[in-house]
Amino acid sequence: MALLLLLTPARAISTWSAALIPMTSTTTLSNVEQRDFLEIATRNTPATFYEGRQGPTGFEFELFRRFADELGVSLAVEDDHHISDVLDNVATGRTDIGAAGLVLDRQRQDVTYSQPIMSMQPMVAYRRGMPAPETIKDLDGLDIGTVAGAGTSRVLHELQKSHPTLTWRESPDLETTDLLAMVESGELDAAVVYAHEFKLSRLFFPDVASALTIGEPVTLAWAFPAHTDPSLVERANEFIDHMRHTGDLELLTQKYFGHDDYLEYVGARRFIAQAQANLNRWLPDFKQAAGDTGFDWKLLAAVGYQESHWQPDAVSPTGVKGLMMLTRATASHMDVDDREDPQQSIDGGARYLRYLHDRIPDDVAEPDRTWMTLAAYNLGLGHLYDARRLARLQGHDPNQWETIKQMLPLLQESSWYNRVEHGFARGNVAALYVRNIKRYEEILNWVERSQHQFSSLARATASNTTTPVFETVPPVP
Repeated sequence: MALLLLLTPARAISTWSAALIPMTSTTTLSNVEQRDFLEIATRNTPATFYEGRQGPTGFEFELFRRFADELGVSLAVEDDHHISDVLDNVATGRTDIGAAGLVLDRQRQDVTYSQPIMSMQPMVAYRRGMPAPETIKDLDGLDIGTVAGAGTSRVLHELQKSHPTLTWRESPDLETTDLLAMVESGELDAAVVYAHEFKLSRLFFPDVASALTIGEPVTLAWAFPAHTDPSLVERANEFIDHMRHTGDLELLTQKYFGHDDYLEYVGARRFIAQAQANLNRWLPDFKQAAGDTGFDWKLLAAVGYQESHWQPDAVSPTGVKGLMMLTRATASHMDVDDREDPQQSIDGGARYLRYLHDRIPDDVAEPDRTWMTLAAYNLGLGHLYDARRLARLQGHDPNQWETIKQMLPLLQESSWYNRVEHGFARGNVAALYVRNIKRYEEILNWVERSQHQFSSLARATASNTTTPVFETVPPVP
């Protein structure tokens, strides 16, 4: 596994610059192998590369990490770039590869591109409450923004040839999430972005909706210096071709951009609205319980939402009650005197999760251990053990959550639950329960991670000033 050297914006100039290392090999590829690291210029965006809970992640990050692994070299990643900076760094040889949501552009002579990686469809996103644009003509008179150099601008310029009244503003300094935030706040009427990026971000902008697609799809590709020998780009093309033929590229694309369950989207919007309205009230208690038990507070908050929608007086028909919906027996076991006291409920629920977590077999690794803990919180530890037994009976690995998730619904079938110790259980409900909590925690992680991105934008909005980064593209006379 290649070692990742992550260069954040605060230390974006690497002392490992390729220009400072003497090269004795005769090809670009052998130079990379000799120096033992691959330099990547990228952008910090949800669709490309960002710091996730478990470290660096993102569609293109996973792709170029796998490429570095195949070469057997480490990574030096610089993410303090706009698209034009990435291309300039590549063109001048200061970096090996540009992987930053780049559009294949044969007109630029100082860089060369890999074979296509994926197709990207430009679309219009608009603010809810406005008439939905249905044709290009409907865009006339709207304040539209897009990212300069991202390919969406090029599509707009092409459309302007047949629709000369079309006008928009573009900036190299903003990203898709910035544009969607400006649409949501009313600073823009609409934005032209890529459909896959909108789908990735739309949960977090509930007042922004999709309208029409515009232009033809464009092609995502990696950029390489044009003045060097083609050995590195040829090896990258072989890698991309192999990823495509094995199906791994499609799986990676689906992982990041393929999920589009509208009902889940609506539920996530409701969750974000309730988090904005209610979560701050209980946040200190979740953070205190997290500190006491070692769980992430966002996981505990996600459990609380799934259990009661953060309602401290919630009561189920079976008598389970409180914000964390503790049974009478669980409350007694955790020394909780008043289940409807939110602080006691959160504390007791967190300690009960820790109690269950410690009783999952030692050979179950994370994150599977946590997902099984959540299933046990919903279903009971005995039924979780039964699901593990069914996995072994069928020759599957009982230490993988993906396996247990498939076994849980079998606890509702007499042909199976009669073969285990604790009998019938609503296993499909437990599987759905864990899926929901994972999704809620993911949303809270995204919101927390994104707060700093919007702080400067929020300050600009509060001062009622126009962000001075756009260049207006006027109508054609």
